[in-house]
Amino acid sequence: MPARPRVPRRHQREALTALGDLWRRGGTRAWVVLPPGAGKTLVGLWSAAELLTDDRVARVVVLGPNTAIQGQWLEEAATLAAEGVLPATVGDDRSLQAGLTALTYQSLAVFDPDAEVDEDGVEQPLLARLHPNGQALVERLRSAGPLLLVLDECHHLLEVWGRLLAELLELLPQVRVLGLTATPPGALTAAEAELVDDLFGDVVYQASIPALVREGDLAPFAELAWLVRPTPTELDWLADGGVRFAELCSYLTDPAHGSTGFLQWLDRRFCAPVGTTTTWAALASAEPELCDAALRMHTAGLLALPTGARLHETHRRPPDADDWMLLADDWLRRGLDADDPADRAVLERVRTVLPSIGYRWTRNRIVPGRSPVDRVLARTEAKAAAAVQLLTAEAAQLGSRLRALVLCDHESASATLPGVLDDVLAPEAGSARAVLRTLLDDPGTASLGPLLVTGRTVAGAEETLRQLAAYVERREPGLGLGVGEDEGLPVLTGGWDSRRWVASVTDFFEDGHSQVLVGTRGLLGEGWDARRVSGLVDLTAATTTTAVVQTRGRALRTDPDWPDKTAVTWSVVALAPEHPRGANDWQRLVRKHTGFWGVDADGEVVDGVGHVDPAFSPYHPPDVAEIEAVNARMLRRAEQRHRLTEQWRVGEPYRDELAHTLRLVPGRRPLGTGTAAVAVVPDGAGRLRARALAVPGPVHPAAVVGVLAAAAGLVLTLLDPGPLALLVPLALALAGGVQAARLLRRGRLALEAARQPTTVHQVAAAVADGLHAGGLSPRGADAVVVEVDSAGEYRCRLTGVEVAVSAQFAAALEEALGPVLDPRYLISRRVPAAVSGRRALLRVGAGGTVPTAEAWHAVPTALGRNATLVEGYARAWDRWVGPGRTLWTGSPEGAGVLAAQHGSDPFDVTSLVRVGWE
Repeated sequence: MPARPRVPRRHQREALTALGDLWRRGGTRAWVVLPPGAGKTLVGLWSAAELLTDDRVARVVVLGPNTAIQGQWLEEAATLAAEGVLPATVGDDRSLQAGLTALTYQSLAVFDPDAEVDEDGVEQPLLARLHPNGQALVERLRSAGPLLLVLDECHHLLEVWGRLLAELLELLPQVRVLGLTATPPGALTAAEAELVDDLFGDVVYQASIPALVREGDLAPFAELAWLVRPTPTELDWLADGGVRFAELCSYLTDPAHGSTGFLQWLDRRFCAPVGTTTTWAALASAEPELCDAALRMHTAGLLALPTGARLHETHRRPPDADDWMLLADDWLRRGLDADDPADRAVLERVRTVLPSIGYRWTRNRIVPGRSPVDRVLARTEAKAAAAVQLLTAEAAQLGSRLRALVLCDHESASATLPGVLDDVLAPEAGSARAVLRTLLDDPGTASLGPLLVTGRTVAGAEETLRQLAAYVERREPGLGLGVGEDEGLPVLTGGWDSRRWVASVTDFFEDGHSQVLVGTRGLLGEGWDARRVSGLVDLTAATTTTAVVQTRGRALRTDPDWPDKTAVTWSVVALAPEHPRGANDWQRLVRKHTGFWGVDADGEVVDGVGHVDPAFSPYHPPDVAEIEAVNARMLRRAEQRHRLTEQWRVGEPYRDELAHTLRLVPGRRPLGTGTAAVAVVPDGAGRLRARALAVPGPVHPAAVVGVLAAAAGLVLTLLDPGPLALLVPLALALAGGVQAARLLRRGRLALEAARQPTTVHQVAAAVADGLHAGGLSPRGADAVVVEVDSAGEYRCRLTGVEVAVSAQFAAALEEALGPVLDPRYLISRRVPAAVSGRRALLRVGAGGTVPTAEAWHAVPTALGRNATLVEGYARAWDRWVGPGRTLWTGSPEGAGVLAAQHGSDPFDVTSLVRVGWE
């Protein structure tokens, strides 16, 4: 009697259903996206079993990126065959005699994951070439009959083969192809996306990491960053480059250099284009990077704001070195005269300075050069010291449960340092060996028994290695293991290789005899599993989504012996604003987290560095003065890892869809949350009244107290005292000064209540209802959520809609709340005018009207395309904000109001758009 087969988990069931439907419809190409730990292997095998059972395929061939993954397929397939689920023999021979054969991609192409970046931290292209025996294998595939070809971690095939895979499949007319990967389609390059479309078509099924965490199939986790400054010696070297860059910028901005000065050229190029009718929108569409750089020059006060331009988060920082060089390149090529000797001298001066700051002049333009700056930032000795600090903190938090990985790009430094770094970096700085030495030199981390494990070395403290040798000998006698030395580092010697020692070291680690493994992504990456890993310290420079997903996946496996396991991943980042390219390490962090989802401190699941810290921007690093505060916040989050299950809301319902969130940072003026039951709005006669609002959404306690107090005062002073106006003379005559003081007080209270700001939620509700009325959104104000996080930042989103609709809502709300620039339409709201003097206060206190004026706001572009959309928005505005006028800015009155209001910022907020998950 065969053993009872394992029961698929939710995401496996859904993937199998989608695949079964595709195969039954006659489909031959399938692409399934599941994160590490989701059980892609079983999905592939169960689907293969269905096709083999129905004789729709005669053989199954599985290709994977390494022997570890190949071994997983063989082991799982053998188990399912023994259970009677898989009707096939299992083998790993290229003859393809078995019903299911598992091979590696090396059977056809060479792939070296450790070569993804060089020792400077620069990502390297992967070489695509056939294995010498590849042609013979292709012939066997052609003659194998109806075939299911399973491509595990198929993103590797895109990287290695390119179009060669498409050519192969053209030779296999009877083949069905199942691609399995953890890399989401949104992370593919344009070229990869085109190839995937040819090979697989649309994604058959996709599940995200957040979905599996919410489901309980992956461990709740937090992504944290630890910021460091390079060592003093490294900083001195970097600062020298900064001085040279500052001198170049000073030279560029001197109007005496060039027949047309650099700043004069920028003004002519972006603010006053001569002889053209080009709009800013057209220019930004044609040359987006150049225009973004120009707007950052505006932020630095070096350029006026071009007509029609709108500043977004990416523009609210000074220009960096890339911006300066992009604009300087444009000036040198277009703004100067190559036949003018003085202009040629300017070009020569700039050309000679460029290499010192990491750029070079090619035949006709400025391009980034291979700068040693990247090597200093990626390999700074401060990162190894940071690993000591982080492991010490994790050990204090977890004690005997600590199982940490420290991942590096390379085991040892093999390349010779550039001569300029001879006295700056140690030759092995940044390598796994250097990190191990640092851990062993510190008594605290040395007590954790750290081990270096790579494809050619197992190293550590002598005592730890002896314990490991004894542990292995008890399991595999006769290996003759001993302790030797390699370049001053104790290493384990004996008759084994990495295919055997990785499994033994992993078991030794999981059993707690070593609590820290130091290694490279190539060995401790895809196919390597250790369920007890509690977290990792990421010292790598690789930034591809594939590398990031696989690296993070090492810590996310659940542990049956630790049901409430949570994981923490630390990324160590060096900041050096002293150099013009000193933010390069920060930009690596940004690229690592782009497309990767995590939970932030307030429990929102967001993409990008925002889940590391809501204050982090993808466009610029924190100020170095904030490093201690940032690291302190990170440590507090690490100490609260027990809250991660609650923050991830494990077990609660979810949609596994994306939603855009508009985040608002208030300026000088306060913002209301919009969760009030009462709002201040003008009536049709221009008089302010209280209106009940049934605004949905979560309630911020502090906001409720303030709003209810204001509402109570408003109801008392605005709705009740109207009849008192007839009794004023009598009241004054009878009560004299006492009554006058009471009326003055009531007048002041009325004015204070009337001046309560229009809330974020009121405007958001108007925008949502406007989009809904115009047929641009399936939902209106009932789907608006406005929350205030622990830092006082407002988060606004439209729930229960497609990602494109949520993006449109966020963009429209940003325009409605932002500065008035160049909208097609304007809309007004009534606001209290200034009131001064005793007589005016007495009149208001006795029930008189509150004087009002008009404040103008931009009608969002999406709602200003035609009169019908504008009318729908005006009705929504009337309901939620109060009656107002709409003006077309093409009319004389509208043009006049726009000229008077241009650049005004009625809400005084800084807005940031982020993508979240729900």
